[in-house]
Amino acid sequence: MEQKKPTPAEIEQAAKTVAAMRAEIGRAVVGQSDVVDQVLVALLAAGHVLLEGVPGLGKTLLVRALAKTFSGSYARIQFTPDLMPADVTGHTLYDQATREFVTRRGPVFTNLLLADEINRAPAKTQAALLEVMQEGQVTIEGRSEMLAPPFMVLATQNPIEQEGTYALPEAQLDRFLLKVRIDYPGAGEEARMVRQVTQGQVGDRLNVEAVATLVDPATVLALQTITASLAVDDQVLDYAVRLSRATRNWSGVTAGAGPRGGIALTRAARAAALVAGRDFVTPDDVKIMALPALRHRVTPAPELELEGQSSDMILKTLIDQVEAPRK
Repeated sequence: MEQKKPTPAEIEQAAKTVAAMRAEIGRAVVGQSDVVDQVLVALLAAGHVLLEGVPGLGKTLLVRALAKTFSGSYARIQFTPDLMPADVTGHTLYDQATREFVTRRGPVFTNLLLADEINRAPAKTQAALLEVMQEGQVTIEGRSEMLAPPFMVLATQNPIEQEGTYALPEAQLDRFLLKVRIDYPGAGEEARMVRQVTQGQVGDRLNVEAVATLVDPATVLALQTITASLAVDDQVLDYAVRLSRATRNWSGVTAGAGPRGGIALTRAARAAALVAGRDFVTPDDVKIMALPALRHRVTPAPELELEGQSSDMILKTLIDQVEAPRK
């Protein structure tokens, strides 16, 4: 059955709601506007995010602030080498009192899951998230249980500390809609952050009291439906596909993006249009989302990595040279 198209008034209201959510997150998270926008894009596109940045840049604060804007549940898992799959998904145990097996749900049963330092856990534990991320369900002792939507994984990894880490397999990287890089704040933003955290506050605990709850999880699902319905011109869609396909035979790329790359780029561009307050997708929306949507799907050749060339550098050159639609 074909879904009913949202009216212009509904799209306008959705854009206002997203703008209000962004403003509320800004009450807790100082600066990092591009990062906030990209995380909102992933939420609207019903995708998952891989956050890369050194510790202390506000990744946990961002997730908690986002959860509070829509009264969503939030859970955090600290990934370590001894973390077991059951610690993520849950397990069954025998209750002596009732003489029955009882299922204890793991932290994945939430709306927003922060998987902190995901690359510190072995592949078996990382794989426990694969089914959850792709299917929105958890299988415990052969029984599958659906997660209540909206569900979003925000995984962090440290780009500097490589000792004791396990590289994420390509299959799992591909499940992330976006890979977002968080850099150090500017001097002015850092001064505002220090002032905000130290003024009248004991300790440095994360504080999201200033963030107001605007909507509920059902509204987020409605926003996701509206996002999926935004118009994408055939030329703009073709542009997203051409960008993704160009990574496969681009000089200096060992492995390019698969078909999921073009799908992710189109979904992200739709969400970026709504964040910008529009009911249609432009080539610029595709161009803006190309780096976060494709950077984790591209593997630079070893010789270029030795020269200091990153996937971002290669993609920037590619984006500049792949012709965009003019209208």
